[in-house]
Amino acid sequence: MNSYMKVFSILLAVLLLYLYPIYTAFQQQDDLSELVAMKVTTTFVDSVRDKGYISPTMYNDFVEALSVTGLVFDVQMQHESKKYVPVYTDVTRPETFQNRYELHTDNFYQAQIMATLFPEQSVPKEDPLRRYKLRIGDTFAVTVANKSRTSGTVMFDFINNAVSASEEIVIPYGGVVRNEVD
Repeated sequence: MNSYMKVFSILLAVLLLYLYPIYTAFQQQDDLSELVAMKVTTTFVDSVRDKGYISPTMYNDFVEALSVTGLVFDVQMQHESKKYVPVYTDVTRPETFQNRYELHTDNFYQAQIMATLFPEQSVPKEDPLRRYKLRIGDTFAVTVANKSRTSGTVMFDFINNAVSASEEIVIPYGGVVRNEVD
């Protein structure tokens, strides 16, 4: 009976002296990665909202800054454009205006934005044709989610003998565009 207590004590000591400090260090590393990703994302989105466009350089710098964390992220961008369209009974006759407007919303997603930033034909990186332009009043949002498992998640799964979801860091951020480019 006494030998069982010694083995249990040794296992408990190993757990407390080695595994728990490693686990907390990995958790802190995950927290720092999340803070870096949050800062980089907010800086990128605010820059787009202030400038009124996305350039290939801005996007590449954003993705490169995310990669500093050592994690692989999935970046999803969304642009929502609102237009107020006057209502006419007969569009060809201006005097038939109904004194009201309809709101039309167009949504543009990652694929459409990337097609503008990185077209198939060869265009110089700083060419204005490669800028994805937004207008004042549009909304722009980015959602960043990690696709790879973090060190803290791996250690947590090891300690608990479980398999956790790989998405631990999810950052949605966006807002209204404040400026636009001609």
